[in-house]
Amino acid sequence: MKRATGLIAGLGCLLLASSAAKAQVTLDVTKITCGQFLAYKVADPKHIAIWISGYYHGTKGRPVLDTQGMLQNTKSVQDYCFKHQDTFLIEAIKEVLGPLE
Repeated sequence: MKRATGLIAGLGCLLLASSAAKAQVTLDVTKITCGQFLAYKVADPKHIAIWISGYYHGTKGRPVLDTQGMLQNTKSVQDYCFKHQDTFLIEAIKEVLGPLE
């Protein structure tokens, strides 16, 4: 009986682990539109903003995190996106913050 219970519990864990692995999603940030960004359609905008901030500053060789600046930049991009919802987010960022390179 104990062996059967252990076997069932083990199978349950395997099923949960395999479904969790399938739930992982990767995103091509260059294909996210402003409308999707604002509407939480692909991920929480805060998470996207953090990733983009790291990417943007990485291309500039700036390893410093300016949290207040990131919040202001995110707000500026959101304001732009409200007016240009069909624009790709990466293009909105370039328009608001300047070229990535």
